[in-house]
Amino acid sequence: MKNPHIFTSESVGEGHPDKVADYISDSILDACLAQDKFARVACETLVKSNTVVIAGEITTTADINPEKIAREAIREIGYCTEHDDAVFHADTVFVINLLTGQSPDIAQGVDACDAEGKGHAEQGAGDQGIMFGYATNETEEYLSAPIVFAHKLLQELARRRHSGKVSWLRPDCKSQVAVAYDEAGKPSHINNVVISTQHTADVSHETIREYCVDLIKSVLPAELLDDETEYFINPTGKFVIGGPHGDTGLTGRKIIVDTYGGMGRHGGGAFSGKDPSKVDRSAAYMCRWVAKHIVAAGLADRCELQVAYAIGYPEPVSIRVETFGTGKASEGAIEEIVEKVFSFKPADMVKQLDLLAPIYRKSTHYGHFGKAGLPWEELDSARIEQLKSIL
Repeated sequence: MKNPHIFTSESVGEGHPDKVADYISDSILDACLAQDKFARVACETLVKSNTVVIAGEITTTADINPEKIAREAIREIGYCTEHDDAVFHADTVFVINLLTGQSPDIAQGVDACDAEGKGHAEQGAGDQGIMFGYATNETEEYLSAPIVFAHKLLQELARRRHSGKVSWLRPDCKSQVAVAYDEAGKPSHINNVVISTQHTADVSHETIREYCVDLIKSVLPAELLDDETEYFINPTGKFVIGGPHGDTGLTGRKIIVDTYGGMGRHGGGAFSGKDPSKVDRSAAYMCRWVAKHIVAAGLADRCELQVAYAIGYPEPVSIRVETFGTGKASEGAIEEIVEKVFSFKPADMVKQLDLLAPIYRKSTHYGHFGKAGLPWEELDSARIEQLKSIL
């Protein structure tokens, strides 16, 4: 991708209805893992108007209260007593709990035990599927600039809202950043920025626009902004009704926001609400970790890793490395060293990344990648040196 072009990515805030649903699901997951690290959790959430529906399959020894967890998650986001103008409110929502236990047919394939027809006694993948991981040396986060910029804008907007210093801001918001790349494939200019933020009815559009443009200029690199950059702030003119009052939210509906903003491919499986026996989540994190190591080791400027699984089977059925013409070694050689340095068995991925800890609420908002403190974002110097051995 070294021809001049424009690439755009979007992000959504923690008050977006889909992210409200994701956060409730991940909060229930963490509550289970905090008491029972071997909990099996597949928790889906739907939010609309003043109603929360929690459904899915959970098998655990943990004693949790899903309704209480959901209300606290909603309160943390900001739909709470301080904002009594919200139809969707932590203290008044109706919570419907439809959680059941995990199917024993699925459990026997995933558990590390013998079972008729299984053919082995190892922990198998929780489902079939393909997972992708992506990394680039374009930014210090090892992500492409458009998605990094889109997340940073909303993180700052949330920080200011939670500070209480901007009384008219409300939780629901979205951003979008279009970045122009030069012939060398490097970001050269920000063509346009979109911010839509929920607000109280008493604030003027002019105030919102001025505030958001100033915020953009304080967050994004000054050298990429100029008089040609366009700013689209609350383009509909009004955004008072937002969150689950204005739109339905579902767990797992923001998978491109959660990953690479469209720059890297996605296998289709969502993350939130799933324990790490589900390779939709654990293998996607593993692929990101490995791709990041490949780039950090200097084997490629950009790297995408694809891994595929069959349900109940412990080994991936395929592994593929793509370097987009930036590789310093052949893709075949990189694949070979990757399989020596990393194990993609479900049980080994969980162990390598310490995925049985209650860490998933930290991942829910502003992308699952590029944030410090998450184990799949931490680089291992010993593994980097092993990868460098093929150069």
